[in-house]
Formats: sequence, C-alpha cells, structure tokens
Amino acid sequence: MSRIAFIFPGQGSQAVGMGEELADAFPAAKAVFDEVDAALGEKLSDLIWGGPIETLTLTANAQPALMAVSLAAVQALETGFGVKISQAAFVAGHSLGEYSALAAAGALSIADAARLLRKRGEAMQAAVPVGQGAMAALIGKVDVEIAETIVLEGSAAGTVVVANDNNNGNVVISGTKAGVEAAIAAAKAKGVKAISLPVSAPFHSPLMAPAAVEMEKALAAAKIIRPVVPVVANVTARPIEEPVDIRRLLVEQVTGRVRWRESIQWMAEAPDMGGGGVTKFVETGAGRQLSGMVKRNAPDAETMALNVPGDLEAFAKSLA
Repeated sequence: MSRIAFIFPGQGSQAVGMGEELADAFPAAKAVFDEVDAALGEKLSDLIWGGPIETLTLTANAQPALMAVSLAAVQALETGFGVKISQAAFVAGHSLGEYSALAAAGALSIADAARLLRKRGEAMQAAVPVGQGAMAALIGKVDVEIAETIVLEGSAAGTVVVANDNNNGNVVISGTKAGVEAAIAAAKAKGVKAISLPVSAPFHSPLMAPAAVEMEKALAAAKIIRPVVPVVANVTARPIEEPVDIRRLLVEQVTGRVRWRESIQWMAEAPDMGGGGVTKFVETGAGRQLSGMVKRNAPDAETMALNVPGDLEAFAKSLA
C-alpha cells in the first residue's frame, strides 16, 4: 500500500446506474448514498441509478453524484475488505475528484463534500451565460507547450487558456466561444486535432472568477481538517495537508489549470519516498478514464479501476 495512490474521477465519467451494485452489496456503500441524499435534501441516488442521463450530466448533479460513487467504493473497500485509504502513499482527484480525494482522506465529511460540490456546480454554471463560453480538446501530436502557443494565438479573438493538462496527446482548452474557436483554427493550422466539447460552461478558466468568489465563501464555512494521507492538489501537482492550504487551492482550482499530467508524474517519481515512487494507481469510483491517462503519464505503473464489487475483491486479493 505504501506504493499505491488512489485517484478519483471528474466529470465525464458519469453513467446511469453507477455505484448501484456497490450499494446493493455493501451496507457501508449504501450509507454513503443515504448521507449524500440527506445532505442535499433530495434523492440524488434515484437520479444516479435511474437517470435520465441528461439530468445526471447537469454540472450541479454530476459533481456530487460522482463523489458519492467514489466514496461508496472507499467505504466498501474499508468495511468489506479491511483496506484503508490511510495506508496509501497519496490520493488525488481530477477537478471535482479532488473533493472526493479529500473526503476519502478524512479532510472533509461526505455531507460537506456533497454540499460543496452542489454549490460548486451551481456557481460554475451561473458564472457565464450559456453559449458564451466553450471548451475543446486538443488531441494527438500535442503537449502543453504546443497548447500554450495555440491558446496564445487564439487569445487575440477572446479569452482562452489551457484548462486541463491531462497527458501528452490530450490537452483541454477553455474560454470564450470566440477565443476557443480561434484556438481551434490555430490548432488545425498546426496539424493538431481539435474537438469541441459538449460542456455547459468554460471550466477552469478566468471566466469562472464569479464561481471562485462563491466557493471561497462556502469553503470558509466548511470544516476542513488535516487528511490522513497527503492529497496531491490539481493546482500545484504537489501534496497538501494543511487546512488553510486546502481551502486556498480549492478556490484557485475553480479558475486554475488541472495539472493532471504533472500530478501523476510527480507521484510516480515521488522523490521523498526513497527508492522510487507510486507503482500502482487505483481509479476509485465511476469509469476508467483516469487509468488511460496514467498509462500515458507513467507507463511503468500499474493501473486498476474499482467500479463494482468484483473489482474491490480482486484488488484486496492483489494486496494479499
């Protein structure tokens, strides 16, 4: 476990029915969904398991929903198999997944994480009128340096920045519609494939500043304690443990870049661990998107996804 990191997915991994098998098999997992429902004052679990996907995908729903599935897997792993997150080297999460990581590490309660993510989703959606912002994925022969030159050219037409540095070959840009469209044209001129993303707002860009203000207020009122395992932050790609730093970086994360490539590479090398870093990354919750990114960022590391009861059993057996 000292060479293992648990990683938690962000938006895009949601699917109707996610986590239902965990809730059916493990009372502790079902209790997580009940706690999230109570915290939000609604049956989000009904939406998670029954859909429709269009409603589940709404930012204000998807964010607490994905956290709930991740924490259900964590609780099932601990109560069903005795595997504790505190035994790991690090935890980290992609965008909203950072809240899942913090809750898994005990820095946030599940109820507070659900309420914060509901607020985060609402604030991010309200920050920019629909249709004025956009995001796009740069795919193929592209890294963050090339992406920076592309957004620099696009910025002549409007705001556009690198939002997610996922891995070489997958960089997401975000900004005004005009800025992103200009950057897409610049990318294609350089032979880089650019795909517009079906998102409702320009996440992780300066346009999210109003949402950052709202999250600063919400986080100031939330109880945050030191995590039981270091959390690698999106904004710095380095571990954080002090509550004051956690609050500050969660606010910065709203407008800042998700440095996922750097985060995975840092954990895989982890100079302070001695004799090498993390050798296995365990994607905990819905989907397997992060596992693919890990293989591109740390090709020598193992990956495993914990989505259903059989995954948890196989992981526990692998430790034995």
